[in-house]
Amino acid sequence: MEILVCIKQVPGSNKVEVDPVTGVLKRDGADSKMNPYDLYALEVGMELKEQYGGRVTVLTMGPPQAKAVLYEAFSMGADEGVLVTDRKFGGADVLATSYTLSQGIRRLGKFDIILCGLQTTDGDTAQVGPEVSEMLGIPCVCNVNAIGAVKAGGITVTMEMSEDIEELDVSFPCLLTVQKDIMQPRLPSYKLKQATKDRKITVYTFQDMEDQDEHHYGLNGSATQVQRIFPPTSDKEQRTIEGTSAETAQQVLDLLKQKKFIA
Repeated sequence: MEILVCIKQVPGSNKVEVDPVTGVLKRDGADSKMNPYDLYALEVGMELKEQYGGRVTVLTMGPPQAKAVLYEAFSMGADEGVLVTDRKFGGADVLATSYTLSQGIRRLGKFDIILCGLQTTDGDTAQVGPEVSEMLGIPCVCNVNAIGAVKAGGITVTMEMSEDIEELDVSFPCLLTVQKDIMQPRLPSYKLKQATKDRKITVYTFQDMEDQDEHHYGLNGSATQVQRIFPPTSDKEQRTIEGTSAETAQQVLDLLKQKKFIA
């Protein structure tokens, strides 16, 4: 079975800088990590590989330092890594990101199953996975919280809906976005980390894409533009109340009424 897992490097904290002109995150030099949801997608891929055989390839789009998450995936058992990177891809919204990823996947080859985390902790849109499947012309199931048996030409999955749970048979090739409670991600292996620290990573740039129209990538290919990004304001307030038990109780009661927590 040929398994592809799409992963992303995201900021390691909420203390990030924003480009005042483009409105996008400044990722260079910022602390980063693998998107937590992608750890679950990677674990699903490893479980499928161990049960049914095959290879797990991980793909990420980002600046050159995004190679770090590919090596992290190697330490968890992934077999191959691909980095899609180019300045022309910078500043992409979900549409341009999905298109770039789909072009990279087409360049890479055919897969039985593509796995994505449900969403990312930086964009939080949960749109990239479904859009990639649409651009590749393959079926997609989102919110997958359980993997069933692999049958001839397909796989059984369980999808969590707002009010119920559905079980579906999906034909290959397909794309699944998985929930964070689908299974427990494994820890990186120190032995695998040492064994794969020099593993070659395939790098695709704009020149490797079949579509050479620059207006389909990055800011040029983005249908939406961020108007403003700003850190949340803190509304924490500390107040010291002094007096007798009755006086402090009355002050607390008055404050709760003032804040309209109680009538």
